[in-house]
Amino acid sequence: MMLTQLAGVVLAEAAAHEELAPLIAPPFVVGGVMLAALLLLMFVCVSFMNLGNRHAAVETTDDPHKQHTNKHSPHDDSASSHH
Repeated sequence: MMLTQLAGVVLAEAAAHEELAPLIAPPFVVGGVMLAALLLLMFVCVSFMNLGNRHAAVETTDDPHKQHTNKHSPHDDSASSHH
C-alpha cells in the first residue's frame, strides 16, 4: 500500500510540471476541420446510396458447391411453411 501511495505522489508531481502538447491550430479550428471532413465523407456515402437501384434484382440460384447455403432465398418455402 505504501508503494501505491508513493506512485501516486510521483505521478501527481510529474503531472504538475507537465507541459501541454503544442496544437497546430486553436481547438475550435481543429474541431471545425474534423467536422468538415466527416461531413464530406457523409456526403460521399449519401451520394452513392442509390447504386443498388440501377439494375433489376437478379434471382438467386442455389449453389450446391457453397459451403454455407443461403437460408434466406426468396423462393425458399421453409420459412413460410411455419406460419
